[in-house]
Amino acid sequence: MNRRELIRNLATGSVALFVVPAVLTSCAKDDPDPDPNPNPNPGVLTIDLTNAKYGSLVPDGGFYVDQGVIVINTGDGFIALSSVCTHQGCRVSYNHGNGNLPCPCHGSIFSTTGSVLHGPANSPLAKYVVVQEGDILTIVH
Repeated sequence: MNRRELIRNLATGSVALFVVPAVLTSCAKDDPDPDPNPNPNPGVLTIDLTNAKYGSLVPDGGFYVDQGVIVINTGDGFIALSSVCTHQGCRVSYNHGNGNLPCPCHGSIFSTTGSVLHGPANSPLAKYVVVQEGDILTIVH
């Protein structure tokens, strides 16, 4: 091996040393919406409706998503369902005009009871009990 081949092999190895870990790390599954203030009580979502953070829940038809739970103000009260589509795990949203929860990835649509209105999903969304005490909502999920 001459000096030119040695330098080329060292350069290639050095590039691989830095590039391969960066590529592998970038392919890791990240939380799409990391919460900057993680809940100290996992499995329990507590919402203070007077907190501006939850302002989207105040109007009828408003909704808020946190910890894999979508909380919806139906106008008659609050409901909570899993925000994770049962087809392939995308996040559903709430369409107040249609009164349903569409999944943007593959077109599944769920009712506000969690049942499947339109596939490809064939399992319902989990539904959670919402306890309201004044301006505080508590959801155990």
